[in-house]
Amino acid sequence: MRFRWVLLPLVLVSGCSQGATSPATTVVSPATTVVSPATTVVSPATTVVSPATTVVSPATTGMIVNGYTITDGVNLDEVDLEGANLERASLRNASLRKAFLRNAYLKEAVLDGADLSGAWLSGANFTGAWLSGANLYNARSERASFFGAHLDGANLSYVNFTGASFNGARMEGANFTGANLKDADLDGANLTGANLSGANLRGANLSYVNFTGADLEGSNLSYANLSYANLTNANLEDRDLSYMNLRGANLRGANLRWANLTNADLSGADLQNANLERATLAGANLAGANLTSAIMPNGTRHP
Repeated sequence: MRFRWVLLPLVLVSGCSQGATSPATTVVSPATTVVSPATTVVSPATTVVSPATTVVSPATTGMIVNGYTITDGVNLDEVDLEGANLERASLRNASLRKAFLRNAYLKEAVLDGADLSGAWLSGANFTGAWLSGANLYNARSERASFFGAHLDGANLSYVNFTGASFNGARMEGANFTGANLKDADLDGANLTGANLSGANLRGANLSYVNFTGADLEGSNLSYANLSYANLTNANLEDRDLSYMNLRGANLRGANLRWANLTNADLSGADLQNANLERATLAGANLAGANLTSAIMPNGTRHP
């Protein structure tokens, strides 16, 4: 028997064995995220507060209103400036006698030493105006606004101020002799040393008013609100203060001789060293009142 050799081609498949395919190998480098630490630098807050400065707006001089030159010392007697805009006008020592200024706008105007006697000022706005030493004798000022105005030493005698507003106004040493302040609002006004003798204050709001050393002799205070008012050393002799609201009022050293305080509310009031000789206190509410060293109605001094 003869053998026959058959040479078959040898096929080599790299990486394969019996037809199997080797799994693909994927090498993924791990992601590396480098985050720089956030650095927040906050400069320390520095608050610089400038010292409070009160700025007074300069008055305007030389303006022309209704054909009239508005300036210090000018003569505007009997002129018609009804409803005129005179804001911040400079009228120092000007003469405005019997001038017609009804409903005029005089906010922050400067009228120091001006003569407004007999002028018609009804409904005028004098908010923040300067009227120190001004003369308003016998003027008409019904419902006028003097909110925050300066009237130190002004002559306001016999002026009709019915329903006028003086909230926070400064009127030290002002003369209100015979003035009509019926239903006026003087809340928080300063009337230190003012003369209110014979003034009509019926129904006025006098809450928190400073009346230190003021003269109220002969004035009408019926139905007025004097709660928390400062009446230190005030002269209230022989005044009708019946049913008056004097709650929390400062009446230290006040002269209340012969005053009628029937049914008045004096709760929490300070009456230290006040003179109540011959005063009528029937029905008055004195709860919490300070009567230290006060002279009582019978003439004895309270402990």
